[in-house]
Amino acid sequence: MIAAALLTPFLPYWHRWGATDDEVNRALPGAELVPHPKGGYTQAVTIGAPGHRVWPWLVQIGQGKGGFYSYELLENMVGCNIHNADRILAEHQDIKVGDKVVMHPKAPIIPVVAVEPERALVYGGRQDKNTANVWIFFTSQEEGFTRLISRWVFDYKPGLVNKIAYNWLLVPIAAVMQRKMLLGIKQRAEGSQGG
Repeated sequence: MIAAALLTPFLPYWHRWGATDDEVNRALPGAELVPHPKGGYTQAVTIGAPGHRVWPWLVQIGQGKGGFYSYELLENMVGCNIHNADRILAEHQDIKVGDKVVMHPKAPIIPVVAVEPERALVYGGRQDKNTANVWIFFTSQEEGFTRLISRWVFDYKPGLVNKIAYNWLLVPIAAVMQRKMLLGIKQRAEGSQGG
């Protein structure tokens, strides 16, 4: 799947996997941190569980926590040291603004910039005057199920190298990995016990 995504970054499928037109165009909390993004994507999944069973899996995302519920083998091939949890980790449930998520031991730490329990979790912000990234998780709930939307948007210093790095390398890989993450959260939340 990753090879297919790398060979076809111009296809919209990966950029909006599972998301409706309304979800792709919806204003989400945290988007104001990157008001004029140069790129990104929105993906979504329907989870057959209420929001209070989805939220615990979201707040423990990260290296050294619950992992990313994605392709663990691939992540570890590049040194991420990820171990995907198959249970709720009580020690990682109290998330707040200022906390951090680690993607890779040598990558910059990404701060939590907004938390609305069982509704929105936003990571990212501005790294310098030209570079900003925002990773948003947003849930909407109806009786018996949760719609989980994830969006990553970014801005970067102008230049061909950055344009290629973000749009032709990072986005295709991240979109494929995130799709697997959403499916991993869905599997775990639907399989967890309780109402």
